[in-house]
Amino acid sequence: MTNVVYDSIIIGGGQSGLAAAYYLQKAKLNFMILEKSSEHLGSWANYYDSLTLFSPAAYSSLPGLKFPGGGSYYPHRDEVVQYLKTYAAHFNFEVQYNQEVIKVQKDNGIYIIKTSNDDVLRTRSIICASGAFIKPNIPHIPGSADYQGKLLHSKQYRNDEAFRKQRLIVVGGGNSAVQIAVELARTANVTLASRSPLKFVPQIIGGKDIHFWLTITGLDKSTWGKRLLKKTSDGVIDNGIYKKAVNQKKPEAKPMFKAFTRDGVVWEDHTQEKIDAVIFATGYVPNFDYLAAELNILDESGAPLKQTSENIHFVGLPWQTSFSSATIRGSGRDAKAVVRELIKKL
Repeated sequence: MTNVVYDSIIIGGGQSGLAAAYYLQKAKLNFMILEKSSEHLGSWANYYDSLTLFSPAAYSSLPGLKFPGGGSYYPHRDEVVQYLKTYAAHFNFEVQYNQEVIKVQKDNGIYIIKTSNDDVLRTRSIICASGAFIKPNIPHIPGSADYQGKLLHSKQYRNDEAFRKQRLIVVGGGNSAVQIAVELARTANVTLASRSPLKFVPQIIGGKDIHFWLTITGLDKSTWGKRLLKKTSDGVIDNGIYKKAVNQKKPEAKPMFKAFTRDGVVWEDHTQEKIDAVIFATGYVPNFDYLAAELNILDESGAPLKQTSENIHFVGLPWQTSFSSATIRGSGRDAKAVVRELIKKL
């Protein structure tokens, strides 16, 4: 165990962890970042090859350093990966790679962090930036244990190469589900299955990206706006490509199937069909298992409690404060508020 007691340790070096690091550095606190990966920061490098941001570069910056490109350019996954590396290097953050946190406990007012490398670190506060896009959410569907085809989460999907000319189902109704299904439908027979009918939200309104309007109106910052967006945000942000593809049945959209069979699925009308692979683009569940139960900081679902006396904080959670909380655009605003509260408790 090191004798150093940090003011704060950030668990996770993705976009939200880096935004938090920016504000900790501005406050001149002694801190470090623990990153699970051996090379990359956060989850971006693990996403599918064709992924592009749903916000233009002009609205995709972390605090203190603009995302290159500007204007109406939509950055690719690899450009985001490089930007995060550049960001950490630009501010000279202390990042320890290959450091998966196994357990967080408390002893005499100090948090003790144990890692997969058997390191033990001590800190007066913690920022958890590891929870939003790590642990896949795969809903339970009858018969899934007997299904002999390929079953995976969108986190494991990279490109269409392994699925060409196959019969596939993509489960989900959000941006990732639709983008993956449209890509696969170019070389395979694909159905997009969802519990609710697909809804498409126009990406461009009045010649401007939707993020432009959200920014200048402040809609996603206000309490009223947050309630409104939460009711309507389950749609697919679309520049016209995805709705057109679905209308052309490339992919076909259908209500969610009822159950798995050994080699396929049972649809709502009781017909059975042989399916080669099912890809779940159904989001993620909280990833804070490393926080000891005695800290009493998580609810029964594993999500953070809203009120706690501990100096443990969270960034990057969907809808933490706004529509943009789990995006690059919203990371800075949330991190600033979290660091302000952390300093008060210190």
